[in-house]
Amino acid sequence: MSTQLIPNDLLAKSQKILFITHLALGDYTYLQNFFQAFSKQYPHIEVHIWVDELRRSNRPADWVHLKKYALYDWLAACPFVAKTYDKTYSPALYKASIQEARQQQYPLVVSLATLRPHLYAALAREICPNGFVAGMKHQPGLLALHRRWAYRKLNAALNPDGLTQAGQHITAIYNGWFKSFFGMNLAEDRRFPFLDIPPQWLQASQQQLRQWGFAAEGQQAARAVFINPFAKNNKRCWPLSRVVELIQAMRKLPAWANTCFVVNVVPEQMPQVRAYFATQGLERVQLFSAEENFFQLPAMLSQCGLIISVETAVMHLANAVHIPVIALMRQKNPEWAPIDEKNSTVITTLKRSDWVKAITAEQVIEVLGLAGAH
Repeated sequence: MSTQLIPNDLLAKSQKILFITHLALGDYTYLQNFFQAFSKQYPHIEVHIWVDELRRSNRPADWVHLKKYALYDWLAACPFVAKTYDKTYSPALYKASIQEARQQQYPLVVSLATLRPHLYAALAREICPNGFVAGMKHQPGLLALHRRWAYRKLNAALNPDGLTQAGQHITAIYNGWFKSFFGMNLAEDRRFPFLDIPPQWLQASQQQLRQWGFAAEGQQAARAVFINPFAKNNKRCWPLSRVVELIQAMRKLPAWANTCFVVNVVPEQMPQVRAYFATQGLERVQLFSAEENFFQLPAMLSQCGLIISVETAVMHLANAVHIPVIALMRQKNPEWAPIDEKNSTVITTLKRSDWVKAITAEQVIEVLGLAGAH
């Protein structure tokens, strides 16, 4: 017996759907497959996506980087996403976006938000006062009357905690969501991340590597090592001192002696990182940031021979561009390990309470040695 939460007759007559999310790049690297599959299963339904900015701020100084969030470039390039709400980073724009969405008169709104889902249940109903609203629902406490009231606004609710099983990859969790809401079941071999990088960005990355002197003019650039020590959460970041230690240690290994390194930097920290590396005296090391367009990042990744990254989108994008990756992870979220086990090596902290910074350069060097050096 089907337990599909959203009726088939509603899906059959709906011409558009709004998904409400608090997407990060890593989320979308895997959710993209499910949005694409939904679009193929229901080709008559336009897919609209509301990207809620959890860092929403009243400070204009914060908006400079929030408005340029790389995910927006990726969504804009997806042929199966018809509309994106990407201006939710300030309170005023958030309210304006709600009004814009209300004018669409959506027959169906689905919230995939798992953080504070009661707030998104209320948002979904505010956007869609007369249509069918579905969303996530955590079990509220006995005294959480405001949450109970918010969940009553949903026509259908899914408790994501009830679907999660030990050892599941995040793609299996997402598959459970779409199976529960829509009756969809995406086979495991269709959950692998993918990217269609526009040729202009591939060419730009090749030219950048040549400009850095990683190859002579007219020749293909040398295969570099891409190191990403940054994540949004400090618990998942790797200290710059570790990056320097790793580069110095790799240079002592015969197989890596002449390696070129590309170090990824978040745009807002580029001045400080540039100043730090200027004091280290390292050759054939360049700092990189995808400041112009999202596709600069996967394009650069695709030109490298190895990617070393903390637990953030870069390690998932490495799988999407089919480049070997060494992922530095805490024990806390094993479901977020890279999906391509064949081309991924995961180094996990020794203790569950450890931050990523507890992983040493020596541990990475040991892995490189065991791999026989690429």
